[in-house]
Amino acid sequence: MAAQEIEGATNLLDGLSNKGIPAVTLNTNADGSQEYTVTIQILAIMTSLTLLPAILMMMTSFTRIIIVFSILRQALGLQQSPSNQILIGMALFMTLFIMTPVFNQVNDTALQPYLAEQITSSQALTEATKPFREFMVGQTRESDLDLFLDIGRYGDVDSIDDVPMTVLIPAFVTSELKTAFQIGFMLFIPFLIIDLVIASVLMAMGMMMLSPLIISLPFKIMLFVLVDGWAMVIGTLAASFGA
Repeated sequence: MAAQEIEGATNLLDGLSNKGIPAVTLNTNADGSQEYTVTIQILAIMTSLTLLPAILMMMTSFTRIIIVFSILRQALGLQQSPSNQILIGMALFMTLFIMTPVFNQVNDTALQPYLAEQITSSQALTEATKPFREFMVGQTRESDLDLFLDIGRYGDVDSIDDVPMTVLIPAFVTSELKTAFQIGFMLFIPFLIIDLVIASVLMAMGMMMLSPLIISLPFKIMLFVLVDGWAMVIGTLAASFGA
C-alpha cells in the first residue's frame, strides 16, 4: 500500500514537472503597461497585511488617541483601570470613526475601480495613498516636515505632493506625538492641583505618613465623573482632527 502511494506521488510530480506551473507571469495591458498575474498580486497583498499594524499606528489617528488615553489614566492615578484592552479597543473604534472619510475615499477611488478592472494594481496603490497623504499633511507641522527633509537632504520641494512618503510618515508621527503630549499636559493640570491641595491639607493636619494619593484618588474620580470627562476627552480628540 505504501509503495502504491509513493508511486502515485511520483507520477503526480512527474506530471506537474512535464506540464509546468509558471511561478510569475507578466501580462501586457492594452495600453502597453505590464503587471503580474492575479495570483502574484494576491500573494503580495497577503504579505503586505503584515504591515497593517505599522500602517495603523503610523498613518492614522490611532497614535494620538492611545497616548492621550494612557496619560489620562496616569493623571487619574489609576494603574490598571481601564485596562489596556479597553483603551486599545476605544482607540481603535475612535480611529475608525475619525478615518471613515479617508477609508471611504480609498474605497471609491482605488478599491472599487480595481475590483471592476478599470485600473491596474499600481494605479490602485497610487490612488489609495492620496487620501492618506491628504490626511497626514493636514496634521503635520511644517517644522517637522522641514526637519526630515533636511535630514534626508531632499532640499526644497515645489509642493507638498513632491514630498516622498518616507519623509511624510515620520514627520506625521512626530507631530502626532507632540500634539498628544500637549493634550496630555492640559489633562494633567486639574488632577495635579487636586494632588497638591490634598498633600497640603494632610501636611497641615500632621498626617505626613498617609499617602496623599490614597485620599486624592476618590476626589479625582468624582471630579472626572461630574464634568463628564470621557465625553469631553473624546470630543476634544475628535475635534483636534477636524472631525
